[in-house]
Amino acid sequence: MSRARSVNYKDYSQFLLLSQINYTQTYYGEHSEQVSHDALNRYMREEALPPRIVWDHVRGDIVQCTDGCIAVDDTILDKNHSKEIELAYRQYSGNYKSVIKGIGVVTCIYINRETGQWWPIDYRVYDPKGDGKSKLEHVEEMLKNAIFAKKLAFRTVLMDSWYATTDLMTSIHNLGKIFYCPLKSNRRIKTGFLYERVDSLHWLPEDLQQGRLARLKDMGKTINTKLFRIAVLTDRFDTIVTNDVSQGSAEAVKLLVGLRWKIEQLHRELKQLTGIEKCQCRRQRAQRNHIACAMIVLVCLKRLAAKLKTNVYRLKSELFTEYMREQLKSPALLFA
Repeated sequence: MSRARSVNYKDYSQFLLLSQINYTQTYYGEHSEQVSHDALNRYMREEALPPRIVWDHVRGDIVQCTDGCIAVDDTILDKNHSKEIELAYRQYSGNYKSVIKGIGVVTCIYINRETGQWWPIDYRVYDPKGDGKSKLEHVEEMLKNAIFAKKLAFRTVLMDSWYATTDLMTSIHNLGKIFYCPLKSNRRIKTGFLYERVDSLHWLPEDLQQGRLARLKDMGKTINTKLFRIAVLTDRFDTIVTNDVSQGSAEAVKLLVGLRWKIEQLHRELKQLTGIEKCQCRRQRAQRNHIACAMIVLVCLKRLAAKLKTNVYRLKSELFTEYMREQLKSPALLFA
C-alpha cells in the first residue's frame, strides 16, 4: 500500500498511546501502512516540539483553585546501556540509588487541593552543555512561567530536599509564594548564636505539634522560616521548612507535603504507560520530540480515564484485553 501521507506529532503520539511494549520507530514503521520508518525518522530529527505543547493540550482540562499547589521534581530516563545517545549525562537516580547515564527531565505539575486532581503543565530537558542551565534554573523558569504566562492560581510550591537551596527558596518567597520542602540532614540552622545541623536539633513537645521558628544559614534576615518534624516512616523523620510562619499544625503540614508524591505518580505513569524511556534515537532533537509526545500522551490518558471513570493503567490494559478476547475466539496461531 502507498505511504504518501506525511507524519506529524499526532500520528506518533497515537502510536505511543496504543503500543503496549515496543515504542521504537522501527516498530511503528513495521506496523503502519501509511508512514514509513524513513519518513518518521526524518520527521523526528527535523521537527522541534517545545515544552509548551504540554500546556496547549492540558490547559482546557485544569480545574484551578485559589489554594492550589505546584510540585516540581526531576526524573532520569535510563540510558545506561547506550554510548551514543545525545542528552544522556551521568547523574544520580533516586530509583537506582546510584549514578547512572540517562536523560534528566525536570517536571512540573498543578495540584487542586480541593479535589486532589493533578495535571502535568510543564517540563524541561536537562542539557547543561546545550543551554548552560542547571535543574534549579529550570525550576525557577517554570515557576515564573506558571505565574506570569500561564497565570495559574496557586499559593504553594512543593519540592524535594535537593531543591531546598537558598537561592531557589528566596526566589519563591520573592514571587509571593509559600514553599514547603524537606531539608537535608547536614543543613545548618541558627540556634542562639550558634549553627546546628538539622539532625541534631532538640524538639520540645510543643514544637512537634506547632513547629518552631528557625533561621537557615545564609538565608538572610528578611525571610523568616519555620521548621516541622514530620514522621514519614516508623523510624524516619523529615524536617520540613516553610516560609509560612503562620502555619501552626504539624498534621496539616504532613498532609500538604504528602501531595508532593503526586509528581512521583507522574513519573511512574510516564515510564510505564507512554514509553518515555524507550526511544533509541541518538539525536537529541528526536529524543526531545519523543519526550514531548510522551507527555501529551499521558495528558490524553488522564483525560480519557476521567471521562470513563477509570484509571490510566486499566484504560491502557483494556487494549490488550480486547486483543486477547479476539485471539481466543479466533486464534492467529493454533496450538497443535
